Amino acid sequence: MPGDLGERRGRVVGCLPHVQRPEPAPPWGGRARGRGGGRRMTETVAAGTASGDRTGTGGVARTETGAATRTGEPVPRAEDPARAGEPATRAGDPVRAGEPAVIRTGAEDGTSAGRIPEVAGFARRGGAGGGKAYGKALRARVPRGAHAEFVRDPARPDPLDAVAESNRGRLPALTPLRAERMAASPFAFLRGTAGLMAYDLARTPVTGVGAQLCGDAHAANFGLYGDARGELVIDLNDFDETVHGPWEWDVKRLATSLVLAGREAGAGEDVCADAARDAAGAYRRTMRLLAKLPAFDAWHAVADESLVSHADAKDLAGTLARVAAKARRNTSARFAARSTEATPDGGRRFVDAPPVLRRVGDAEAAAVARALGDWLPTLAEDRLPLLARYAVHDVAFRVVGTGSVGTRAYVVLLLDHRGEPLVLQVKEARPSVLLPHLATAGFPPPEPVTHEGRRVVLGQRRMQVVSDHLLGWTTIEERPYQVRQFRNRKGSVDPVSLEPAELDDYARMTGALLARAHAHTADPRVIAGYCGKGGEFEEAVGQFACVYANVTERDHARFVAGR
Repeated sequence: MPGDLGERRGRVVGCLPHVQRPEPAPPWGGRARGRGGGRRMTETVAAGTASGDRTGTGGVARTETGAATRTGEPVPRAEDPARAGEPATRAGDPVRAGEPAVIRTGAEDGTSAGRIPEVAGFARRGGAGGGKAYGKALRARVPRGAHAEFVRDPARPDPLDAVAESNRGRLPALTPLRAERMAASPFAFLRGTAGLMAYDLARTPVTGVGAQLCGDAHAANFGLYGDARGELVIDLNDFDETVHGPWEWDVKRLATSLVLAGREAGAGEDVCADAARDAAGAYRRTMRLLAKLPAFDAWHAVADESLVSHADAKDLAGTLARVAAKARRNTSARFAARSTEATPDGGRRFVDAPPVLRRVGDAEAAAVARALGDWLPTLAEDRLPLLARYAVHDVAFRVVGTGSVGTRAYVVLLLDHRGEPLVLQVKEARPSVLLPHLATAGFPPPEPVTHEGRRVVLGQRRMQVVSDHLLGWTTIEERPYQVRQFRNRKGSVDPVSLEPAELDDYARMTGALLARAHAHTADPRVIAGYCGKGGEFEEAVGQFACVYANVTERDHARFVAGR
């Protein structure tokens, strides 16, 4: 691949509404268009529903060789590294009952700074934070080339033990099916072992800059889904492991998964390595773009179906168009027509289709139905009149995913007065498998999670521009669950089925999407300053991805031989 991909890549969709701009160097990897035959690009913004989160850091410093040093001195906070001597209470800290929502007033000099107090939850006046310069300074602690490193820890768990540990709490009857799916290929094994990779990532260099992580950002966890208006959006779509942690972890998991997917598809090693590098390069370039935008525009940069043209991913266009056409047909009505039957009273009920779909007993169905009453208060109040037009008709158990197999997951059939269906998914939410490894990476333990379903939902809202407007959580028999629409015009690209040229395009697209998601909770100026203009960061990530793909292949072989 050319050394400076920044001169030939497409850019993020959706910063200002219908404003045509001159074409800058494309940030995530399309081929630059000449002035003669090129077409102008239009950026479109879509309102999102995500909510913010803090940007945190850990306390791991790295030497020039990348080795961890623990001096007892924490890495400065990314959002403002120089606040020594200030009062302990800062913008963003919680306001306790009985306390005013004011932190400090500034000088009483007749200026607006003296007249308007600083308010909890907002940024400091003039507090631009460390920004790009701070990110650039982090290179002294963690050289960008250090991200190529992977040294196997002597105490690393055996893959068989790691999988057995991840099966704890799952339904025993389904663990053989989970093992069968994970044994299919090294890529499938990676999908089911996010915890094992987190163990390894916790022992790699990190800058200490935090973001809300997907936690399982492999190449198959990106896809299409419908927004409230029925338009298709492309984004991350799985947040079971979401947690606040090192942004590098998501990038490395994505890059590694692209190498494994490419190998499974029969692509050459150069193609696989290029895909890993291009994903990291698109991440870097997109962060640089977002760092230059007004905060509101950067926050609401949305990725819709036109993303493929903006990324100039010509080779992927046909595949994405087919996936989008299929996604538009992937609705509650279509699922209900295939998976339910009429009942004598004029309603409908699910039809058994083992092992994936099975009806449940009356007591279990009633418990799930009653739990929807506790789901309603987790939604925006303006959604409640809509749901009041539907009646609950049936509940079934449905197996989902690869890593999720064995968790409890239900589908619930709702019908309106015309008999038109709305299907919900009620899925068990387990603690994030990343949580035990954050401290090793120098990140302080997060606040105790009161409800795992709430953690998943808030993490999803923080990372997506547009989220399912029925996304919420509930509890069934003391187990936490998340609730969302099922078959909400969802579609996905199977990375294993991509041609070599398509894999490269897909890598750039997913890398850009990941950067946009991280930029909601990490200062893009800091990450952009750290990654810089050159290709050193993506070269290092590409090397790591190829090495760790080899590790995963060996783990997979061990798993297949020992299961």
